[in-house]
Amino acid sequence: MKIKIAVPSKGRISEPSINILEKAGLGLKDKESRKLISKTFNKDIDVLFARASDIPEFVQDGIADIGITGIDLINENEADVVELLDLKFGKTKLVLAAPEDSNIASIYDIKDEMTVATEFPSLTKKYLEENDLKLKIVKLSGSTEAAPFIGVADLITDLTSTGTTLKMNHLEIVDTLLESSIVLIANKQSIETKKELIESVSTSIKGVLDANRKKLLMMNVKTKDLNCVKEVMPSLGGLTISDVLSDEETVAAQAVIDEDIVFDLVNKLRNAGARDILVVPIERII
Repeated sequence: MKIKIAVPSKGRISEPSINILEKAGLGLKDKESRKLISKTFNKDIDVLFARASDIPEFVQDGIADIGITGIDLINENEADVVELLDLKFGKTKLVLAAPEDSNIASIYDIKDEMTVATEFPSLTKKYLEENDLKLKIVKLSGSTEAAPFIGVADLITDLTSTGTTLKMNHLEIVDTLLESSIVLIANKQSIETKKELIESVSTSIKGVLDANRKKLLMMNVKTKDLNCVKEVMPSLGGLTISDVLSDEETVAAQAVIDEDIVFDLVNKLRNAGARDILVVPIERII
């Protein structure tokens, strides 16, 4: 029994998607050649390269068993798939925007005879219907932010993460249609018939996510200083203790900690009596 994982062949989420698979232990054998299908180091798992916008339908139709794509694309395609994991990257918003000098500050300023340009006609149509707006939708395949300034549309709906591109094009956000991020999805039938293999992939990827910005802290502590060391450890940073063969009574202690507290914590531990402190990267936590 084999499974295919569909990942974006190009674009902003392609490399992060491949990286997370490799960190999960699924190294791609044909990554550089970018073949349509790449073998991995697991003989039962292949990677299918596809357009991010096609992946929801590929997974829905069983062309791929699982896939990595955006919530925005899943909703735009109305794909009937199972969401397994939020991969915690590629966060973005689908927004309605208007030119700065348009005097459109809210949806109440929009007139029915106006036109909206978008790469997301389904989501845009749904939004307009929910707000009882009767605008004409013009579907574009790129450069949506230019539409108001070349006379194609009065407003746009487009993806933004920071809003910088919109500001550069003298556009202001009027409303938010959808908040999106990159997710791992599965085919409904495959998740039943290939459950064990799909769960193995999902668990490994979740282990990568759980290890993000975590470090393994290891140190030697004289027994007499152990209580002082425990006092400076974070409340959730429980120590694992083991004996050390030494002339003095010494133990080895280790704990998983957040990366952002490493600097301050290491200095506190040194002052509390910890020695030979090691800070080690963590690849996965299962």
